[in-house]
Amino acid sequence: MTQEMSKDYILEMKGISKSFPGVKALSNANLRVKPGEVHALVGENGAGKSTLMNVLLGSIEPNDGEIIYMGKKVLFHSPHEALLNGISMVHQEMSLIPSVSVAENIWMGREPEFTRLGLISEKKRLGRTRALLDKYHINVDPKSIVRTLSIANMQLVEIARAISYNPRILIMDEPTSSLSDREILLLYDIIKDLAKEGTTVMFISHKLDEVFKLCDRITVMRDGSYINDFAADEITKEELIAQIAGRKISEMYPKIPCEIRDTVLEVRNLSHKGLFKDISFRVRSGEILGLFGLVGAGRTETMEGIFGIRSLDGGEIYLDGNKVTIRSPKEAIRHGLAMVTEDRRRNGIISNISVKYNISLANLSRISRGNIWIRKTKENGDTKALAEKLAVKTPSLNQPIGALSGGNQQKAIIARWLYTNPKVLILDEPTRGIDVGSKSEIHRMISALAGQGLAVVMISSECEEIMGISDHVIVFNNGHISGEFDRSEFNAKRLVQSAFDVNFKEVHEGINEENE
Repeated sequence: MTQEMSKDYILEMKGISKSFPGVKALSNANLRVKPGEVHALVGENGAGKSTLMNVLLGSIEPNDGEIIYMGKKVLFHSPHEALLNGISMVHQEMSLIPSVSVAENIWMGREPEFTRLGLISEKKRLGRTRALLDKYHINVDPKSIVRTLSIANMQLVEIARAISYNPRILIMDEPTSSLSDREILLLYDIIKDLAKEGTTVMFISHKLDEVFKLCDRITVMRDGSYINDFAADEITKEELIAQIAGRKISEMYPKIPCEIRDTVLEVRNLSHKGLFKDISFRVRSGEILGLFGLVGAGRTETMEGIFGIRSLDGGEIYLDGNKVTIRSPKEAIRHGLAMVTEDRRRNGIISNISVKYNISLANLSRISRGNIWIRKTKENGDTKALAEKLAVKTPSLNQPIGALSGGNQQKAIIARWLYTNPKVLILDEPTRGIDVGSKSEIHRMISALAGQGLAVVMISSECEEIMGISDHVIVFNNGHISGEFDRSEFNAKRLVQSAFDVNFKEVHEGINEENE
């Protein structure tokens, strides 16, 4: 069936709805995309962005609505069918086969293009691969086995594979999440080149700065529904955040005034050769201590030393005034420390087990009888109470945690550590990779936990976040403390200068002048 489409759009999705058991994933969602544009699709985790794209690709069948692509009403039944019709997607989770070469991964399923008399011409396949990678300045050897590549280069190979199909529409889901700054700039150039060649790029990202840098138009989704769309130059970042989260930017850092009491954790002259040296600080009950600085400046490494993940070459740790020795995370937990690690997926969640088990596993002795039998009733009651306290959104606590949004996974991991009744909660980049709405919820939760008397140490690379939520900030540079600031002294320019040890304008151009 063919339907007339506005000549202004290569793709229109109208009134798309999709329900799963217990969840309304999409409700009357709409999308209009012009040919050759870079179009951002933004929204909180769980807003329906990926679900809408999977409906387009044929991975999910909608309950209602219609898709009009290149002037025709379509409904693809598989991603392969969508690919044959010119729609390709780079997923957030990579799907390369690690045991074969880059060239084999890129052209997998298209071997006949390089086959003559039943034999594959490796020379021809390698030549096509080199030409593709060279065209987009991707410096990867086509002969390399994928498992030997860095995560960033794997991501670039994934992107090259999608481009190799010469799609009319290329969908990129959080494509910069695994890339360094240099590789992000390379990806920006690739996207701009594709747009010049007439490819339409759908760009899903939580990084609003790159949305404004790259995209021509923006569509906002919230709670599975279409909210608005507009040209990128018609809206400010603050206005976009309000559209995404349904709240103003001034509400993103809900700092609750707390009574700061006695010192809980104090460290003196902590050192680990090559990582950090002579680190001293204290954090008090009811206080949020922010650790700011560049990645690799020593913030995470210092806290891993305190938590027993890393050894210490020197220094002392005091808890409630008593000197302690911590050689392992098990000992740290026994002393009342808890640490939410930076890499939620690798070192936090166990994705294929339930939300309930992910919450309870840090303190199984609390719910076991004789350290053998799990008391299911207690486990169910305790985990339910924690999940409700932290507003973990899930259809069921028996749901695999990997099926939850990033923000809800993070809240469940924080619930896990609260289940150990800690005195000190260490949070390493707790809002990285999380949408703006979930960030606000986590900020509010952190502030509330401090209000209950918990001592909180929060590591963050975001200057606005560290100033918005902290009572006191310590800045790290190259393994040492380069600055300390009380809340009354917070100043973006001074914090960034301490972190980078260079002129503010060179490294943090664009911070609002009112913060200076």
